[in-house]
Amino acid sequence: MNHKSSPALEQEFEHEPVPLSHRHSTRSVSAVWFGFPMILTNALFGGIITWHLGFWPALIAILLGNLVLFAYVGALSWFAGETGMNFALQAKRTFGTKGYILVSGFLSTVVIGWYAFQTGLTGTVINQTFGWNALAVTALAMVLYTGVTFLGVRALSVLGMIAAPLFVVLGLVALWLIGENHDFSTITQWHGSGSAAGAMSMGTAVTMVVAGFADSGTMTADFTRWSKNGRSAVIAAFSAFPLANVISYLFGVVIVAVGAAVDPASNGGNFLPMLMGHGALLSTIAFLFVFINLGSVCTHCLYNGAVGFSHLFSSKMRLWTLILGAIGGVLALAGVWSYFLEWLSLLGIVVPPFGAVMIVDLIFMAKVSEKRPTRRLRGSAFAAWAIGSLCAVLAHLAFPQFGEAVIGLVTAAISYTLIVKMQGKVTVQSMEKENA
Repeated sequence: MNHKSSPALEQEFEHEPVPLSHRHSTRSVSAVWFGFPMILTNALFGGIITWHLGFWPALIAILLGNLVLFAYVGALSWFAGETGMNFALQAKRTFGTKGYILVSGFLSTVVIGWYAFQTGLTGTVINQTFGWNALAVTALAMVLYTGVTFLGVRALSVLGMIAAPLFVVLGLVALWLIGENHDFSTITQWHGSGSAAGAMSMGTAVTMVVAGFADSGTMTADFTRWSKNGRSAVIAAFSAFPLANVISYLFGVVIVAVGAAVDPASNGGNFLPMLMGHGALLSTIAFLFVFINLGSVCTHCLYNGAVGFSHLFSSKMRLWTLILGAIGGVLALAGVWSYFLEWLSLLGIVVPPFGAVMIVDLIFMAKVSEKRPTRRLRGSAFAAWAIGSLCAVLAHLAFPQFGEAVIGLVTAAISYTLIVKMQGKVTVQSMEKENA
């Protein structure tokens, strides 16, 4: 296949592994992932967790959630770096040449839900903070985010290089402004709100951290396939989890623990209000920050969805960027995005079992999966996913305090291992009978 491309629009390799000649530097791939979790939403979540649990328990929950994410996303990234395969190609090997359609289609749709949610959120945040028309801002955001994604993975890397430092700088400015009226030496003394109503457990907090990136984390191969090797891909994953993710959560933790948050129960550690009323320059930078920051999330989600659908329909990533960018934008403009959060979070619980099955199949059972003949649909993979998801949902309903996301991951991995080993024994026994 011809791999030549214009310098502006690089070949995206939707239907084949990225050849070594087209791989990017570790810094470039890390910038894609590092900039992704550096978002205002994480500061908000970090603050909410701290409001409920207190300073030290919140830190423990955030670190535990990030260790789970690193192990999970790191493993999937390693395989992507070693093979150059995107998520759809990986899923095809584990779930079958037809079965992967369900997996890739489901996840690609979920990430477009997140794209619509964050695009709508852009309009709402600008409206609440600056008074601009929410619909007009949402429409502008849709055009901007779709345009950046259309340029390809290198544009995501550049956006990450801008978004992450800007988040840190403005977060530090907010803390500096807070420091004028608050004593930071008291943050470790915050023991939580103590309200029994809607109290959060450690397990629920860990799940909140994991579920926040369950979808794009599972589809990490779309980004990390550009790495030169597995080690480079793991470094890129590490730059996001725990590094960038913990930093973005910590801003929210500190703001709530010091007592400076505006409505911490629902608004968490959102530091945008602290930047207002301090001159036109800071307000202008904060305005741009909203677009760059939430745009970083939206472009990554849209890229995941576009790569997924382009593979499903044997089409091009850029065509699907335009289609899905418009669909997600319409959902955002219709106001439907405000209803997404609960079901997106619930879907986040049933997504990690897909990745758990793929990790066991592609990495720990590599010798078996590499030699296995291709099949249209691999029932064993779907059965393990179903068991893991069922356990996660039951845990969500009955005992969320134990961390349903982790329960789903572990049970799916164990189930798949047992199913494959049982199948192997049955095959051996049937061969022995035939030879007898």
